[in-house]
Amino acid sequence: MSQLGGFTSLPRGTPVVELRGVFRTFDRDPPVHALRDVNLSIWPGEWLAIVGPSGSGKSTLLNVLGLLDRPTGGIYLLEGVDVDELDDVGRAGLRGRRLGFIFQAFHLLPHRSVLENVMLAELYMGAPRRGRRERALAALDRVGLSERADFLPTRLSGGQRQRAAIARSLMGEPSLLLCDEPTGNLDTKSAGNVLDILGQLSREGLTLIVITHDEHVAARADRRVRIVDGQLGEVETTGAARAGA
Repeated sequence: MSQLGGFTSLPRGTPVVELRGVFRTFDRDPPVHALRDVNLSIWPGEWLAIVGPSGSGKSTLLNVLGLLDRPTGGIYLLEGVDVDELDDVGRAGLRGRRLGFIFQAFHLLPHRSVLENVMLAELYMGAPRRGRRERALAALDRVGLSERADFLPTRLSGGQRQRAAIARSLMGEPSLLLCDEPTGNLDTKSAGNVLDILGQLSREGLTLIVITHDEHVAARADRRVRIVDGQLGEVETTGAARAGA
């Protein structure tokens, strides 16, 4: 693999994510078919938006993509690796090294500085301590928040908190960033700033999957898919085709 804009790039023609006939059924009475025959390829540097109503399967799909849940059947390849062949330790290691997460609620520790919150990401992934502060400062600089490094999250605006969360997600240089309603708690201006940062990361080669109810957010993506009753359907390609790029 080579490096593109700070992010690992795959051999030409290899998707970052490939789902083949994935389904997820919860054993209840009656059974809940949360995902049904999902087929999806996501290419390096692509920004994909997944839209759909509440209860459509968005969260289940995000949990499967984030290696937080196992599908009942089908194949999930992450950077060409069949994740079903990994045990829990292997899945956790792959998740820590290759995936980044951004949530609507930020999930910053209120009594730790912004810098400490970002540094903690490497602690969880087992990265070496040496140079951690410098790497965290560099991540904050990428999102325009280096001047707030010593602030507590309680002193930041919502938009600044989300930028801190993005910086934390970039530690370790993931290949895939999973975003769950990343602008859901933000005003219009702050949401626009966050979307601008995500767009820049995509142009640098980071692959993005954004779960959203907001069509304005979805419109910023290269491609949109809609999920209804656990079934995925193509909606619209808004950017340049990435397949095989």
